[in-house]
Amino acid sequence: MKLAANIFTAIVMLEHVYILVLEMFLWTNPIGMKAFNLTEEFAKASAPLAANQGLYNGFLAAGILWAFLIKDKIHSYNTKLFFVTCVVVAALYGAYSVSISILIKQGTPAIIALALLLLSAKAQKE
Repeated sequence: MKLAANIFTAIVMLEHVYILVLEMFLWTNPIGMKAFNLTEEFAKASAPLAANQGLYNGFLAAGILWAFLIKDKIHSYNTKLFFVTCVVVAALYGAYSVSISILIKQGTPAIIALALLLLSAKAQKE
């Protein structure tokens, strides 16, 4: 269970690194515009906002990476739990405020990771 939790947590981390790259560096590029279904005009006008969003996604990824590097198992687990929960909350708000696809694309891996983290903790106690 712990391995599955770590795999999905790592997937969430990598997804947020990918989002950082899209939002900070590829927003006005055809790759970024296609990923977010943007017009060239909107992409150019919103690039500073997207870069800021990308930075926040990078913080989420950095937090999860940090959690993997923490030697203390309890502190590592709690840090993973915190950052994955932040991703779930962000996906829920994104679904509410922007598009349900955010919940599907970002939220699904994070919800699975969160469930597996909680189940792995329960399994440790038994």
